[in-house]
Amino acid sequence: MPSLTIVTNIPAPYRMPIYQKLADQLGYDNFHVVFCSQKEDNREWIIETNNFAHTFLKTSYIRWQGRYIHYNPDALKVLRQLDSDVVITTGFNPTHLLAFAYTLFYKKVHIPKTDGTFESEQKLTVLHRIIRRIIYRYSKTFLGASMGAMRLYESYGISRERFFQSHLCANNTAFVPLPGAARPFDFLFSGRFELEKNPLFALDVAAGVAKTLNRKISILMLGSGSLLEQAKAYAATLGANIEATFPGFMQQAELPDLYRSAKLFLFPSSWDPWGVVANEACAAGQAVIVSPHPGVANDLICAGENGYVLPLDLALWVKHAVDLLSNDALLEQFSKNSLIKVQNFTYDAAAQGVIDAMTAALATQSPATQCS
Repeated sequence: MPSLTIVTNIPAPYRMPIYQKLADQLGYDNFHVVFCSQKEDNREWIIETNNFAHTFLKTSYIRWQGRYIHYNPDALKVLRQLDSDVVITTGFNPTHLLAFAYTLFYKKVHIPKTDGTFESEQKLTVLHRIIRRIIYRYSKTFLGASMGAMRLYESYGISRERFFQSHLCANNTAFVPLPGAARPFDFLFSGRFELEKNPLFALDVAAGVAKTLNRKISILMLGSGSLLEQAKAYAATLGANIEATFPGFMQQAELPDLYRSAKLFLFPSSWDPWGVVANEACAAGQAVIVSPHPGVANDLICAGENGYVLPLDLALWVKHAVDLLSNDALLEQFSKNSLIKVQNFTYDAAAQGVIDAMTAALATQSPATQCS
């Protein structure tokens, strides 16, 4: 059985089950995850103990424009000790670049994995693009979370045959709606309270719907971040017809009941490579309105099927939200469609995508075609 090492930033609750599935399939001794750090300052996850082999490198990163840039020189020593046949890197931090250099020097198979999309990488600098072209030139196969990732790879001249999808997933079973249970909240927003997530826009949508329907609208705002207090203060100015609830950051085990308590999920992010919150919403049987920017748009969330994909135009969001909240049959159909669509986004399928990319890469020993 070939051996695999994944080099990634930090443990994340939506990735850990995939790693466990890979360990189960490849065998404990043939699979290893190298984490750059145990956590990043803006994450409040409490990660459960896992049963796959892993190493935490000595934490070393800088924060720049809200991003965490990891640089762990000890990665080379760890990779040399592991001596895996295949190395997957999940980004382009200096640590990932060291891991890629290791695969070149020791003639190992390298596979890049991205959660990014063609749209999310439009603002990259020339240097960033050059680095990607070099890495892609010497990579065998390619992994991505979405079809947007496939389009991203295609923009570098990589054929679809070399692309394998490994979705980001939620624990669908945990979020299954309870038969006959009430949904007291009209809207749910879940995410970090930061500019790119647009929590104030979500509140504006609720206010616009309240005005149009001339009734009280309730919105549950989950999460924490630098804009939390501002969002609370803003909600208080929107009038008596807006009832906004702010429970703060919630751990994974607390989320299902909260998601099941709302009818419609608002996802107005202006930048999000994927958006696991949409998986959770679909698994809880919610219709979803999403901007075009997250990777889930037109992949997990399809316009007119289980939600709408709309530009960040307040009037459009209000109109479509009103349409859904005023039509019980349409809302119910979208809810059912969400439950159906999310069943294709599972930990098993995500792990199989990694296995398939690894198998194809090992079967292709000829030099990779240079990217255009």
